[in-house]
Amino acid sequence: MALLQNLAASFSPRAALSEADRLKERGKNAEAFRLLGRAARAGLAEAQYRVGTCYLEGKGVPLNRSEAVGWLEQAAEQGHVKSQAQLATLCLQGLSSSNKAAEAAGQPGSLFSGNALAPEPDFAGAAKWAHRAASAGSADAQAILGFVFTSGPAEMRDLDAADYWYRSSAVAGCPQGALGFALALARQAKTEAQYAKVAHWLRQAAKGGLPTALYLLGVMTERGTGVPADPAQALALFREAAEQGSHAAQLRWGLALLRGEKVKADMAAGESWLRKAALAGEAEAAAHLGDLYGRGGELPPNYAEATAWFRRAAAAGHAGAARALGMLYLTGAGVPRDAEEAAHWLRIAAERGHKQAEIDLANLLMSGEGAAEDASRVRARFEDRAGAGDLLAAFNFGVCLAEGFGIERDEHKAAEWFRRAAEGVVDAQYWYGRMLVEGRGVAPSAKEGRAWIARAAEAGMMEAKVALAGLLFEGIGGAPDHARALGLFGEAAEAGHVGAMYALGMMLSGEADVPPDPAAAQRWLQAAAERGHGEAQRTLGQQSAQGIKGGNDPGQTSAWPERVAAQGGKEVQNELSDLAMRSLGGFRPEKGPPLHT
Repeated sequence: MALLQNLAASFSPRAALSEADRLKERGKNAEAFRLLGRAARAGLAEAQYRVGTCYLEGKGVPLNRSEAVGWLEQAAEQGHVKSQAQLATLCLQGLSSSNKAAEAAGQPGSLFSGNALAPEPDFAGAAKWAHRAASAGSADAQAILGFVFTSGPAEMRDLDAADYWYRSSAVAGCPQGALGFALALARQAKTEAQYAKVAHWLRQAAKGGLPTALYLLGVMTERGTGVPADPAQALALFREAAEQGSHAAQLRWGLALLRGEKVKADMAAGESWLRKAALAGEAEAAAHLGDLYGRGGELPPNYAEATAWFRRAAAAGHAGAARALGMLYLTGAGVPRDAEEAAHWLRIAAERGHKQAEIDLANLLMSGEGAAEDASRVRARFEDRAGAGDLLAAFNFGVCLAEGFGIERDEHKAAEWFRRAAEGVVDAQYWYGRMLVEGRGVAPSAKEGRAWIARAAEAGMMEAKVALAGLLFEGIGGAPDHARALGLFGEAAEAGHVGAMYALGMMLSGEADVPPDPAAAQRWLQAAAERGHGEAQRTLGQQSAQGIKGGNDPGQTSAWPERVAAQGGKEVQNELSDLAMRSLGGFRPEKGPPLHT
């Protein structure tokens, strides 16, 4: 029987094809390929298709993508639908008869290796072959054609045509078509019923094991969009999608394990999933890893590791990671302190729209570090957003005008922008009030200024509380109120405000219309003096020289005149020039920022 089959195969292409199938089932791929080649050379389209797939998969013959394309094209020209669909796929991967540069250059790796040198997709070729196969009823080709019309070059895009072919593919049972049709429906979905249809087709695609469909279905299940909300089921879908290779799902599943959300916390497993996603190019996962190592936890922070992950995420376009990397360079955590490198990454983050990075960069520049040419760019972004109604940007632009940062100094315009920002920004209320009281850039109005400062104080701003207490003590902008001033100074002193400690000590010493308390007065003066307040030091020194007793160690008090002399009488100030470092985000380089994105 075998002899007769071999004889028939030597004369009949179809018999050769049949014998090749028999040999392939027995694992004799090389012998099967020889018979396939004979049938293919005889012009049998199915054999040509089989030869092409052998070259693609390296079965019975060394892998050769160029040969694969050649044989598939011969079959496709004869109307072989599977070959046409396969060619459409290869064209999307940049492999076609018109683009064989990669094979000629001897690129290693499989068809799906993702080699960085892979050629550009041939959308025209893909459309040509996919349309032929799709018209003949190939569900796979219909999905490919839908993709070309959705994601091809602008001149080829046609969403209506894409929707038609995706729907045809989905109805025919193709998972890729179901996913494409679900995404097409999602573009226009507004009602719950419409989202339910999206979920239906995502389920069909998920049954085919498509990781993107599993992930998106998880998102809808988590949010209760088109399906009943079910966090546990959503997490199960994220896990399945992660195991199928969805990088976005690996991020979600990894974060769930880290945080113990609807699953037992597992730091090691969570970090491992984040690492998989990050190494595959998921920038958000890399940023989370940087944050994880930067914060530490049960173990001390590992800033070197954090730096590596933030750098990877920043290089992939993550604005928050770029800002975090800049802050690491600014503080010298995990890397040598480098103000220029810090400014570089903060600039990148700011250009990507990270508003806090803009503020950090401005603070850095105002401290005298970084590249001066950045000042005008930062100021321009503040100005643009301020003009569009952003109140925080209006305040920051006011700071730029008040300080002459990236623009000519103009206190009048600064006051105008502070006034606009004061409608919603507490710092602006305080500084606009200060300018009114002092008559800087505006006509003096102590009463109005006191009212604005009071608003900021009521919102909890410590500097505003101290300033209001001073106005109440002096009776500026209204009647004096020493009792209220004492209370405000007390709040600020308890919170660590050095100037308030001194003021509280003086008021309790009998310098105000409140009951004196010498012991408390000495305690607060001592606290202010120990924190470098020159006037407090001078006062304690004078009291020591006069022999005033207040429960202090005489050796300590007698030392204050020498400390004052050594400091040159330097006092703690609260001038407008300090506004930039205190109000543009609250960051002072010498203190060091928290590590977060």
